[in-house]
Amino acid sequence: MKEDAPKQELHDNARQAVAYGSPNMIRRIAINTGGGDAPGLNAVIRSVALSALNRGWQVVGIRRGYEGLIDGEPDSVIPLDRDAVRGIAHLGGTILGTTNRGDPFQYPVEKDGRRVPTDVSARIVQRFRELQLDALVALGGDGSMSIARRLMERGLPRVVGVPKTIDNDLRGTNVTFGFATAVATTTDALDKLHTTAQAHCRVMVVEVMGRHAGWIALHSGIAGGADVILIPEIPYHLDRVCEKIRERYLRRSDFAIVVVSEGAKVAGGEALYKLDKDDFKEHAVLGGIGDRLAREIEAATGREARAVVLGHLQRGGSPVSFDRLLAQRMGCAAVRFLAQSDRSGMVAQVGGEIILIPFEEVVGGIRGVDVHSDTIETGRDLGISFGDEPIGTFLNRVAAHGVADLTREPPATAPAAADASGVS
Repeated sequence: MKEDAPKQELHDNARQAVAYGSPNMIRRIAINTGGGDAPGLNAVIRSVALSALNRGWQVVGIRRGYEGLIDGEPDSVIPLDRDAVRGIAHLGGTILGTTNRGDPFQYPVEKDGRRVPTDVSARIVQRFRELQLDALVALGGDGSMSIARRLMERGLPRVVGVPKTIDNDLRGTNVTFGFATAVATTTDALDKLHTTAQAHCRVMVVEVMGRHAGWIALHSGIAGGADVILIPEIPYHLDRVCEKIRERYLRRSDFAIVVVSEGAKVAGGEALYKLDKDDFKEHAVLGGIGDRLAREIEAATGREARAVVLGHLQRGGSPVSFDRLLAQRMGCAAVRFLAQSDRSGMVAQVGGEIILIPFEEVVGGIRGVDVHSDTIETGRDLGISFGDEPIGTFLNRVAAHGVADLTREPPATAPAAADASGVS
């Protein structure tokens, strides 16, 4: 497909800036990591530091997002020399620490014995100048990119963002580092759950992260052989989900795997939250859909159902090779843009290339799953239910293959599986 002219021009300009650039006076930069952690953060920190050090710059790390510029503690801003970043590319987490409660425009400050949201952005800009910093490389998601843009409006000289989220929902980039590792972790969990589900003839409902985008559920569900995948972009009907599960048992596959994104919602309903948003949290905390769905499936089908919430397992561990490479490509590109152009923005992978896009193209929304994508169509071709199929879709297929008794009741006691090692 031919790319539209404005977007193509933007990409051409970005490539030209990297190739030819313009001289500037950058000598000292800072790195911080904000929001939830994701596999690959340390790989970005290392690549930014080494790329900058190789240009003769000084590099410092700001601890815990922007808190290191606010609290004034001696170790809140640390030098990142070669020793500091040696051997960290394969490590999960972040050596700088992070927080999802560090918005400098809503920072918790003690007043009259209680915490009050306070704008301390002026302190950030002041400390930036005191430390003689020329630019910031900010690693984060949509909230971090929004904060970076607002800080520039308050006087921060230059910021280049690097997109980080396991949810893969950041606008402007085709992919974010951390996503591939989260999918691999979830797929591995599904592989293990197949055997225990088969052994007990159970329905296993697996709740995964992703917030209001279904990327993790969709990719891991297909890769891990799920029977049902429920994502926020496709509101589901419980009776369609249960029909697919009945089809599984009628075909003598006496177990089923359901993958549900934490932000999925029943048709006509809303997503479930376990913690409300407060003055200091960026988002309310989603959760509970797995447990509710398991109870509803068991009540509707008579099949024993169990819920598993993978939670923060998906954030942890060493990044897979794809995330390590992407993280380092983006980190080095961030430094190149600082060295060879005078613009700010977020690095992004578009069409296989790393480009720089304005913050305005990133903030203010999410990138959800295209419900007409070939990945969704692949799932449908495999017979996976997304909870929106016409009534009879799956049971009619069973009838067409000669299984006569479509109303067979579940046995009072599920028979033991002859072989507990197989998968569907």
